[in-house]
Amino acid sequence: MSIPDSLAAFTFGYPFLMATIWICGGIYFYVHWERKQPWPSPQSWGDDSPVVTVLLPCFNESDNIDEVVGHLFKQNYPNIEIITINDGSTDDTADKLKNLQTMFPQLNVIHQNNQGKASALNHGLSFSSGEIIVGIDGDAILDYDAIGYMVGHFLSSSKVSAVTGNPRVRTRSTIIGKIQTGEFSSIIGLIKRAQRIYGMVFTISGVVCAFRKSSLDAINGWNTDMVTEDIDVSWRLQLAGGQVRYEPRALCWVLMPETVRGLFRQRLRWAQGGGEVFLRYFITSLKWKNRRFWILLGDYMLSIVWCYSVFILLGWWALSSFFSSSAWSLSEVMLNYVGGALVTVSFIQFLVSFCIDSRYDRKIFRSAFWCIWYPFIYWILNLLTVVTAFPRAIMRQRGRNATWKSPDRGELFHGK
Repeated sequence: MSIPDSLAAFTFGYPFLMATIWICGGIYFYVHWERKQPWPSPQSWGDDSPVVTVLLPCFNESDNIDEVVGHLFKQNYPNIEIITINDGSTDDTADKLKNLQTMFPQLNVIHQNNQGKASALNHGLSFSSGEIIVGIDGDAILDYDAIGYMVGHFLSSSKVSAVTGNPRVRTRSTIIGKIQTGEFSSIIGLIKRAQRIYGMVFTISGVVCAFRKSSLDAINGWNTDMVTEDIDVSWRLQLAGGQVRYEPRALCWVLMPETVRGLFRQRLRWAQGGGEVFLRYFITSLKWKNRRFWILLGDYMLSIVWCYSVFILLGWWALSSFFSSSAWSLSEVMLNYVGGALVTVSFIQFLVSFCIDSRYDRKIFRSAFWCIWYPFIYWILNLLTVVTAFPRAIMRQRGRNATWKSPDRGELFHGK
């Protein structure tokens, strides 16, 4: 087999293999755990339930903060303290928070200069009194039972350091928004289910997550110099011996970009953050005591290699077509047949994930038609962002605070 043919086999075979693993892992997770958990589950929490501190970092969230805080005070969980951290907002977020304090006297408000989400979370953590810390974004609408579902995991095992929830896309007014609805189900949701099977989760969802406070204290909270603080804290907690779980019933409705530019910038940050975390903890993760992490590490490394292999293969094809009229036999078969099989398995992936997630989002099948564009849009976007972001992760100065900008958001879809 020639080098181009080997490259083609890997380029087409890797996503096919991973999609199959995600499908099987998602089905196993559902059959083994998820379907046994009643939905909705009648939960009864007494006054002796552990205190939960909700940290709500916000930067220029004037349009969303009233709704977000209002939903937090409707949680079906008795012992909650809510701390909002205004990270140097330049709009009237501070005024909105002041007004909210008159409506909810128990609301704690902290102000700081713009230093980034991780710094805001650490600042709030220093004022917290809860045994369990829940972090959500300033545009996230938390389901009324979400906190209770996550708390249950900490009570069931002392090994649990963090629990990640199930974000659902609210912005579905454009094709990009509808496609992301499918992505969060068929990719993010299935991946977390599959990763939970072999015990290591690549990242919590920073928009909705819960932590054991003692576990956070043991790793000194969030690192402020990482572009994606959620990936970073996930790796550090697990490398410290903690367990990260996925709770699909902990729903959180979020705003996502609905323009190509906004989506690209968001995914570029995600890809760069993944690269930064990989580079910083690669040596640590290779230690024998962290051997359960090796599957996750290998998967990430192969995904980076795959992105670059696609560009190399396309360049090789272009040069071959220009200088020679002969086609590669195996590569041609890959393009004509395996490519079709890859698209087929992606649709099976959507079908499985939609059937599982329709338990929580009955309107998810409305986005099914638009997901036919997913393989083309997502794969191309993923390729471009990873190839661009990994060199940026290598070059980024360590120790510099990672601050944020207000994201591109679309029109609201009321999914509940």
